[in-house]
Formats: sequence, structure tokens, C-alpha cells
Amino acid sequence: MHRGVGAQRPGFRWGRLGSVVFFTILLLSAGIRAYRDLSTPDAWSFWKDQYVSPSLSSTLVTNAAVGGDRAVLAVSGRIGPAAAIWLRERIKESHLKPGDVVLLSSPGGNLEQGVLMGEIIRAQGLSTAVGVADNGGRVRAGFCASACVFAFAGGQPRYGLDGSALGVHRFTSAAQGEDAVADTQRVTGAILGFMTRMGISSQIIEAMSQTRDIRWLEPREAEAMNLVTAPLKPL
Repeated sequence: MHRGVGAQRPGFRWGRLGSVVFFTILLLSAGIRAYRDLSTPDAWSFWKDQYVSPSLSSTLVTNAAVGGDRAVLAVSGRIGPAAAIWLRERIKESHLKPGDVVLLSSPGGNLEQGVLMGEIIRAQGLSTAVGVADNGGRVRAGFCASACVFAFAGGQPRYGLDGSALGVHRFTSAAQGEDAVADTQRVTGAILGFMTRMGISSQIIEAMSQTRDIRWLEPREAEAMNLVTAPLKPL
């Protein structure tokens, strides 16, 4: 019996060794695929924004004066190529519930990611506001421009804070000639469809088309477009 047990050990060691070799090969193949995926500039930018140095930052505030006794996730920074995934993870980590507030402060950035952020905010039943918050829960005026407006549009309701500003502008296409015209039409249609689903007037498309520079909307304009749905008193 003793010899029988001893005879099984080499096979046992080889089984464990084989598992280690297989696992190592699996890791190497995954590493090769990751390297290939990161071989394009867009893929590298996405990976960097998601894992290395996110362009956005956030602070969870539980006693802010926005939205009553709701929790507030203050998000600030430029909207990068992985901003939507980043926001979804922050919302999950913060345990936000429907009715809680995403407080935005951003100059804009990636248009597609801004739209996806708005979709995530709407799907989670969250409200939005524009401003910045300190660790003491004090909320101050801020600004939300360009792609940030699409993230703001996902809120329900969308709070207007006295002194804060929403800015829009005409988007540009990287294509040329007829392709640029087709691309512009496609994006315009997508933006109009998104804003309509969010309950916002098509007038915002007209405001966007007026200039390539940021056009800061007057508070009454934002309310008339239904972009701001719940004005707040000065804090």
C-alpha cells in the first residue's frame, strides 16, 4: 500500500505543474490580446482613462443643500473616453438611490460619453444639478458645458442653482466633404432624439447651432427649454 501511494505522487505533482503551465499560458495569451487591443491610440486612451488616470473625480456628500436630504455625488473634471463606465462604477460604489443627485462641474469633453452618462443617470432614476461641493456639504455655483450638458440632461428632475451656468455650442465633424455633411446630420439626429427622450425642447439644438464657442444659456432660456426643471433658491 505504501508503494502504491508513493507511485501516485509523481502524477499528482505533474497535474499541479500542468495546471500552473496552463494558467501561465492563459495569462500570456490574455496579455498578448490586451497588447493588441492597446495598439491603437483610441484603445490606449480608453484604457488609461478607465484604469490609470481618470479624467473625472468624485466626492460623495450626504448633507448638501441640493435635493433636500438626498445623497449627492459631486463629479468634476473633463469627460474622457471611459467616463460613462467610470460614472456607473462611482454610482454603484456610492450606493445612490433613485432621487439622489449627481452634481456636475465640467467643461465638457467626449460627446458620446456625455450622452452615455446621461443615459446611465436616467436609468438609475437620479437627478442632476450644476455646481461644486466641499467636504462640509456646502454647494457653490459651477458650470457645465458642451458634452457635460448631455450628462446633465439625464437627470429627473434637473435642478437649477443660482449662479451656475449651462453652456452649449455647435459640434464639429472630423470628416471632410460629403462625409462631413452626412456625419453632421447623423449626429444632429441622434442628439435631437436623445434630448427629446429626456423631455427637453428642440430649441436647444437651435441654441447649439448658433456658435462654435460656448454659448451660456440664460436661466430663463434653460427653463423655457425644459433643460432646468426645478430651480433652487440661492444657497
